[in-house]
Amino acid sequence: MKYRAPHCCPVCSHEMTISSLSCNHCQTRLEGSFTSCKFCKLPVEQQEFIEVFIKCRGNIKDVEKELGISYPTVRNRLDGVIQALGFRVEKADDEDEKTRRQEIVTALENGEITSQEATKLLRKLGK
Repeated sequence: MKYRAPHCCPVCSHEMTISSLSCNHCQTRLEGSFTSCKFCKLPVEQQEFIEVFIKCRGNIKDVEKELGISYPTVRNRLDGVIQALGFRVEKADDEDEKTRRQEIVTALENGEITSQEATKLLRKLGK
């Protein structure tokens, strides 16, 4: 059984480094001070979100369906990942809200959602 390497020290909470690597096939070993990737340092929940996001090719509507969560929740989780990776998050502007409102109306027109669902989504969007 393989375990995920912790990225923070359980004693002092500082970042840990990888000090040994080995090959399971030929038993070669490397020792030194290695860092893990940025994605490896993310909590498991954020790593799983990234996997779904990539699987859905960044299509937020598909991510909503896959995870069973709302558009604002997808955006919030994506913003959380962006911040955790050390980048600044620009707050959604009016254009994003207009685009999302149009997506909701289009989904309603296409019969993909009910009028009650559209109303609920539009109310959430307005908060």
